[in-house]
Amino acid sequence: MSTSEMLELNRTIDRLRRAVGSLRSMYGDAASVRRLSNDLERLEIDARDLDSSPPNVVHREPVERIKVSDTPYDASMWLGVDDEGLGGLHYERG
Repeated sequence: MSTSEMLELNRTIDRLRRAVGSLRSMYGDAASVRRLSNDLERLEIDARDLDSSPPNVVHREPVERIKVSDTPYDASMWLGVDDEGLGGLHYERG
């Protein structure tokens, strides 16, 4: 992560920390507030891990593109097939 991205991440975590603190003062030790605090702690741990490790640069091979024709399929290919999601067709197509 670049320095500016890390700074923005840390600023965002700080804002989140203040928001969770405000929620704690309003709701006390509610389970939801404890979960948010736990999530915040995990974010802080992950941010430190990212800041202390070099980014992994992945070089990928180009993906083979398969051209799909715009011409209509042969309608006979679909004879006797139900349309999923529409409750199925209970008649013969013709």
